[in-house]
Amino acid sequence: MAEAEEVKHYGVRGSPLSLRVDIALRLKGVKSKFCEEDLQNKSPSLIKYNPVHKKVPVLVHNEKPIAESLVILEYIDETWKHQGLPILPQDPYQRANARFWASFIDEKCSPAICKAYWEIEGHEKAMEEACELLQFLENELKDNKFFWGETIGFVDMAASFIGYWLRPIQEAVGVEVLTKEKCPKLHDWCDEFVSHSVVKEVLPPNKETLIAFFLGRCESTKLLAK
Repeated sequence: MAEAEEVKHYGVRGSPLSLRVDIALRLKGVKSKFCEEDLQNKSPSLIKYNPVHKKVPVLVHNEKPIAESLVILEYIDETWKHQGLPILPQDPYQRANARFWASFIDEKCSPAICKAYWEIEGHEKAMEEACELLQFLENELKDNKFFWGETIGFVDMAASFIGYWLRPIQEAVGVEVLTKEKCPKLHDWCDEFVSHSVVKEVLPPNKETLIAFFLGRCESTKLLAK
């Protein structure tokens, strides 16, 4: 790549979506500048580079912006194809399968988990649905360390919310949807995910801050365990 290459990541420390991008950049060995955003006071640069959604994360590569975390992961994989480790499988069927499960996590699992912990109406039903959806991921892991075998990849990055954030949420609320008994493989995957050398480099440093944040959210919705 050209020496003048510039890569900037507009994101928020503590965001699962920004974490996806951080992991991908580290996995590929891409040097980048992290631009911390205040979502209560969005910078002119964020609005300039993502005028449609005005959300993070946004990757800016030589002044060319790419929005949406999963789209960014694919862009990183394709742009630095011969650098670092692959993010998506090379086989077309496996690539399509990885995209399916990443979409499943974003469109089904994460919304169900948020609904289970932050919505009062239909809380019990939402908890059941979240458990059922996590079971699909449990089955998809099979006997692998990660979703793509022995190496961290696209689906693992997509599931970062489950891998790192779900446990602080469970601790804050006192109710568990992911346990060793219900989903032993997924539970072990969470341990493997947060222990991965690349992931450890970019995880938010203070888990207590996350727990305090979730406690505040739970208090506001009166879902704290009694």
